[in-house]
Amino acid sequence: MKKTMKFALACSTAMVGSAAIAETMTIGITQNNVGVDSYQTTYEQAFIAAAEANADVEVVVLDAGGDVARQIAQMEDLIQQQVDAIIIWPTNGEAVIPAVRQAHQADIPVIVTNSNIAEQGFDFVASFSGPDNITQGARSAEIMCDRFKDMGIEDEAKVVHITGQPGYTTAIERAQGFNDRLPEVCPNVEQIDQQPGDWNREKSQQVMEAFLVKYDDIDGVYSGDDNMGVGALNAALAAGRADGITFVGATNFAVGYEAMGRGEYWGSIYQSPVDDAEAALQTAIDVLNGEDVPFLNYFDTPKITQDNMDEFTKPVF
Repeated sequence: MKKTMKFALACSTAMVGSAAIAETMTIGITQNNVGVDSYQTTYEQAFIAAAEANADVEVVVLDAGGDVARQIAQMEDLIQQQVDAIIIWPTNGEAVIPAVRQAHQADIPVIVTNSNIAEQGFDFVASFSGPDNITQGARSAEIMCDRFKDMGIEDEAKVVHITGQPGYTTAIERAQGFNDRLPEVCPNVEQIDQQPGDWNREKSQQVMEAFLVKYDDIDGVYSGDDNMGVGALNAALAAGRADGITFVGATNFAVGYEAMGRGEYWGSIYQSPVDDAEAALQTAIDVLNGEDVPFLNYFDTPKITQDNMDEFTKPVF
């Protein structure tokens, strides 16, 4: 195991003692795609700040730019560097499993952050640190159903669904949580279409434009995050059809929070990238220190709507 040694002089009033040696953990991280949205950018900034604040930690920070092949190469590079632990934000939950297995075989613990890998890779992972995405999707369904009940349309409402990037675990899990929970709480609500927005606001706006052309009656839009949700909102505003449509997302972005404040966007799930980054780093540190860390190390992500948004600070991303 690679260790970087730091030396500190131990002093007293009587004499200057010998140098004390402290071991520094070297933790590598390969991220999904920092440039794709402000959440990931803020996450990276918070991760670096948390590492810099800890004298016992040095980090190697890499970004895959959304490219699976690049992320696999970065994993191999971190293994060759013999870092003490690797944190991975997977670009694809299945494709990265061989690289994660390779790190495991090299006795380097792997912590998966934010979006988990596919279940067949769990044996090679020390811990997952992040949100419970299935619960997030379920909570978004509850937000939408409660709104429909308040409006008296829970027996007739029609919903369209914009998912994240295909193959991406967070997208899969949030969609699963929403799709499973909505018929439980609002059994007569009909989901009439589901298309990917790839976490991209512009593409999601185009998806919503197509929905608006195809369907005369849309009562609700669920998007896998607020970045996509605001893209859908922009399409509806441009078409003059936003009034009467309930927009619900997950991962409340600043633009979503602002749209909620204007009364245009109904609700979302509050998730802090700072908490996300700090939790991942602390999980890696705890694993290396031999502490008992749960395999699924979730942090809470509560519901936020126009009704309770004053209880939450505006997201910084």
